[in-house]
Amino acid sequence: MNFRLLGNRVNPPFSNTFTSAPHVVSFKPVNNCDMNASFFDKHSIRLIQAPMAGSQNHRLAAAVFFAGGLGSIPAAMLTSEQLQNELTAFKDAIAAEKRKVNAAAVQWGEFLPVNVNFFCHTPPTEQLEKEAAWRQQLTPLYQAHGIDPQSVGSGLGRAPFSEESLKLMGQFKPTVASFHFGLPKAEWVQQLKSWGLQIWSSATTVQEAQWLEQQGVDAVIAQGLEAGGHRGMFLSEDLSMQMGCLALLPQIIKAVKLPVIAAGGISTAAAVSAAKALGANAVQVGTAFLTSHEATTSALHRQALMSDAAKHTALTNLFSGRPARGIVNKFMRDFGPLNPEAPAFPLATLAVAPLRAAAEAKGLSDYSPLWSGQNASDCQALPAADIAHKLLQGWA
Repeated sequence: MNFRLLGNRVNPPFSNTFTSAPHVVSFKPVNNCDMNASFFDKHSIRLIQAPMAGSQNHRLAAAVFFAGGLGSIPAAMLTSEQLQNELTAFKDAIAAEKRKVNAAAVQWGEFLPVNVNFFCHTPPTEQLEKEAAWRQQLTPLYQAHGIDPQSVGSGLGRAPFSEESLKLMGQFKPTVASFHFGLPKAEWVQQLKSWGLQIWSSATTVQEAQWLEQQGVDAVIAQGLEAGGHRGMFLSEDLSMQMGCLALLPQIIKAVKLPVIAAGGISTAAAVSAAKALGANAVQVGTAFLTSHEATTSALHRQALMSDAAKHTALTNLFSGRPARGIVNKFMRDFGPLNPEAPAFPLATLAVAPLRAAAEAKGLSDYSPLWSGQNASDCQALPAADIAHKLLQGWA
């Protein structure tokens, strides 16, 4: 399968290897659809703010919660200490507003009303030769920006769910623990469920949704091809199997007996209404919140999201090693958005980091991952609460 950016060369097929199947042993789901759906009904959860690593912290999650949605805290790029600090800060923010949200807070009991999201990929083995070859290709760029190629670091950059993560979940008891790229170890999933946490995970195909149901998740996030950021795909690397949200959503709803959350390209009340009409129990929205006041999105990223550049997005593996949707920039044009020579996820991350820093210092986003869904046309610089209220009108 070939991929082309208009006006540029055809890229070789994406060939980074995914794990053929996550290392989870199946166990029987403990809830049926009606029992799971009652969770969404009980808490009136219809809007989930998508976890966006690198572009948000607890402030956005709290703002969305106060506005009637469920906020998320992304953990993939945080150390255990940083995650603990984020969860503590979120807990303090809720306590500070307890008079305003007292009625809502009571129904959550001992649980922290937030979704904490983790990656659960299997870290790749060393790819010293491939990393060296990739850095060799990038050497002219390093030299053009005054970067010593020998100073460019290597490493994973993003960590999967771990035993330390599990301990923090037991300590803080967030309402939801959600996952990208499948699920972590079965015993960890069972431990989370024994504490009463909801377990959600992303599915990009019907097969992935069915696999997740077999592992006992409480809800499936149907991630359409329009979604910004990393694809949650984990059973196959075949991008031809990926489909848009409005095609994927009804197929997953038909295939599983679980609540399904629609994600991808949802940025307006009308899109929320469409997802509801197709049977979604809730929607997950990311791109629309990237330009909110509470997001930590960089100025260059915000500028791109609110410009005509956002009309052209593509899946790329250049920034991390896995397909992720972002606004097309110079790096993607010059090297092709999907380049099989890029190291596997997440080894590709550090190779581009110094180029990004050098370009951003000059006010350029040539080497920045400008994550965005396919519809950023409604991105506005507004408080997150205003964005949430507009979206929730679509569920009324």
